[in-house]
Amino acid sequence: MKKVLLILLIIPVFVFSQTNFEKAEKLFNQGKYLAAKPIFEAIITENPKDLKALEYLGDIEGHAKSWDKAMEYYGKLKKLDPSDADHYYKYGGCLGMKAKESNKFKALGMIDDIKASFEKAIQLNSNHIEARWALIELYLQLPGIVGGSERKAQKYAAELLRISPVDGYLAKGHIAEYFNRYKDAEGNYNKAIAVSGSKTSYKKLADLYKNKMNQPEKAKTVLENYQERTKS
Repeated sequence: MKKVLLILLIIPVFVFSQTNFEKAEKLFNQGKYLAAKPIFEAIITENPKDLKALEYLGDIEGHAKSWDKAMEYYGKLKKLDPSDADHYYKYGGCLGMKAKESNKFKALGMIDDIKASFEKAIQLNSNHIEARWALIELYLQLPGIVGGSERKAQKYAAELLRISPVDGYLAKGHIAEYFNRYKDAEGNYNKAIAVSGSKTSYKKLADLYKNKMNQPEKAKTVLENYQERTKS
């Protein structure tokens, strides 16, 4: 009888928690982060190990560019659920953004931790696309003297090509564009269009024509081709 009473007491609390979570999640998905935040915080007060609520709070702080607070939540997630690649990816992303806003000397001290976070995400999930994109950007942006390397960026682009051809061609195009090899970039963006027909592929090619190759008419044609394709 005592067990039955205990269950009856727990059920309303559980239902209330679920209802609150669904309400907060809906607000988050609507972009109403400030409204969702206190509800998720209340859930964490009740259950400090609620993984989804912690992740949403990390995401909310990330949207607010509160990198330290976001990393605090993602750091907890890494400890509570060390097998989830996204926790490391998001932690590394926040650390990278913090480094970008810090002075050069402080930023240099963060580089190894940023790399390690993204590499850990790939170790945990061999098909992690976003972590590879992050490493490509990191190796492009870093000066050679502190580890910047086109060769390493190309390595991750080649891995993307095996995992997701469209991402691979977009990455190769992005690298070529970064180093002003515009014809090479054009070829890769065209390959991305051929394998996927994605809006991003068309937009990257159009932007290249308009902003880098001084060919606005070609850019216009590319966008028109996309619009025509989406009609059918």
